[in-house]
Amino acid sequence: MATHARELLNQKGILVVPAVYDALSAKIAERVGFKAVGLGGFLVAASRLGLPDVGYLTMSEMVEACRAMAGAVGIPVLADGDTGYGNPLNVRRTVQEYEAAGAHAIFLEDQVWPKKCGHIPGPRQVVSLDEHLKKLEAALQARRDPRTLIIARTDSRGPLGFEEAVRRGRAYHKAGVDGVFLEALQTREEVRRAPAELPGVALVSNMFAAGKTPLCTTQELEGFGYKIVLWVTDALWAAAKAVKEVLETLRDEGTTARVHDRLMGFEEYFDLVGLPEHQRLEARYAP
Repeated sequence: MATHARELLNQKGILVVPAVYDALSAKIAERVGFKAVGLGGFLVAASRLGLPDVGYLTMSEMVEACRAMAGAVGIPVLADGDTGYGNPLNVRRTVQEYEAAGAHAIFLEDQVWPKKCGHIPGPRQVVSLDEHLKKLEAALQARRDPRTLIIARTDSRGPLGFEEAVRRGRAYHKAGVDGVFLEALQTREEVRRAPAELPGVALVSNMFAAGKTPLCTTQELEGFGYKIVLWVTDALWAAAKAVKEVLETLRDEGTTARVHDRLMGFEEYFDLVGLPEHQRLEARYAP
């Protein structure tokens, strides 16, 4: 049986979680040795809709993405639940639908809907502390599997400042959530201070290339006291750049021969997607 995300959270050290955008990228993350993957709304908005993460995605679209990803890998999926897609009653359904789709952890944030990615330039609003506490209460009571992690995210650093983000983090922890995520901290000192301000809290850090938070190494974040680090954009942006460069080569040269060394090999690709196992089953059941 696969290790549950709760067990990983309780282990010593920091859990490194690459955010991925579909079942194939999740399988790659598993193949190279990661113990869990993150399903990010930022990535699904791009890969599924070709749009920015500004509230276009629906709950059902995220659930479908989660189900496909969880079905493709044997490692836990930590899923972005955005704001819960409505009031506390909607949050209840979100949690149960995500669980049914295979999510081991669900992130719920305190932005006003429609939300925006915490690292996109421009203003954003957060709901009141009391409103988000009600949502978290609903989430905690709704989960059918007691192992499911409910992680509270606050986006209050931008509009209300670091001290308010810490205050909300303490309140969310007191409400009983399994982890706290202070999104879009803006200085290295804030990244360092947050675990000291929230002792005993399983804290999540978000490493977003070119975003508002200074990039730190996994080792640095572990030393500061974080329990989970999400690397959000790297897989998506690497894939986007590679596709663009290969297709530009095809457009300009009429062939992709010059960039074949950038492509995954024939055998490696079919091994990744499980063709040998399919062929074995086909020979047994449908010769």
